[in-house]
Parts: sequence; structure tokens; C-alpha cells
Amino acid sequence: MRDELVAAYTTGRGYHDLQHLAEVLDRLHELGRGQDTEVVLAAWFHDAVYDGGTDLEERSALLAVARLTDEPGVDVDEVARLVRLTADHRPAGDDDRGQALTDADLAILAAHPARYDEYRRAVRTEYAHVPEREFRAGRRAVLADLAAREHLFTTTHGRAHWDAPARVNLAREIAELSA
Repeated sequence: MRDELVAAYTTGRGYHDLQHLAEVLDRLHELGRGQDTEVVLAAWFHDAVYDGGTDLEERSALLAVARLTDEPGVDVDEVARLVRLTADHRPAGDDDRGQALTDADLAILAAHPARYDEYRRAVRTEYAHVPEREFRAGRRAVLADLAAREHLFTTTHGRAHWDAPARVNLAREIAELSA
């Protein structure tokens, strides 16, 4: 199963690749969830389906259910629920697992500027089929929605360590997209 997932993340996607997966897993360790089986499995599956189609998170959740159903000791429904949360990154206030996964997934927004710029270029690669004007407008809308949130991150650690640098990166990219 691991080899199948590694293969899925190495299809020349752009951003949603093995580096992204590794960074999400690293952030889960930073958030104290690196040993939580369901959260780690959800991280592995959260972008397993990334083919330019629609309902990527739902299809990734369904893949998790299909692959994990016979795994002993795994709460498959919980893994699928967590994967689905990465569609909008809005876990409930009392959902510690969901908060950890969605914060880990969004932590790239707080990366140092050089890594953030790599991320931006990789996202553009994923959307190479979209004309520049449309891409810029869509990307600006997504980033503006994120920037408008009271809190980008829902964990205490994420708010304390990632919110401020993420807001700087978002403001810089929004300004460049608006120019």
C-alpha cells in the first residue's frame, strides 16, 4: 500500500508530491500527532487522488476506505473523515485530529520565502492548463479567502508559530497577483 501511495505522489503533479507529503508528516510530528495512526494515514491518503478532476478529497477518502477496510485496528471511517476535512480546512473547534491534519496541510503557507516561492511555482505547474488571467484571478480569490479568516490555523501551535509568517506570504502573493 505504501508503494502504491508513493507512486501516486510521484506522478509529476507539481506541488502535491512526495515533498508535500513529507512536509505534512513532519508538521504532524511538530504538532504531536506523528504517532496517531488515523491522522498519519489520513495524511498519506489526503492527496492520493490528484488528477485535475473534481472531488479530489472525496475520491481520496474513498480510496482510503477501499485500501484500509481490512486493516486491523484502523478506524477507517475516521481516516476518511479526516481526509475530507482537507477540502476546506475548517475542522470543528473540538476536533483535535482534524485541526492537526488541516494545519499540517496548510503549514506551507508559513514557509520561509524561498520555499514559499517554490510552492507557488509548483501550484502554477499543477494548473498549467489554465490560462494565466484565469489562474491569477482564481488563485487571488483562494488566497483572499484564506487571508480573510480570523485564524489561518486552528491549533495553538499553528496560531503561535505559523499564522504571522503565513499572512506575510499571502499578502505578498496577493499583491503580486493583483499587479
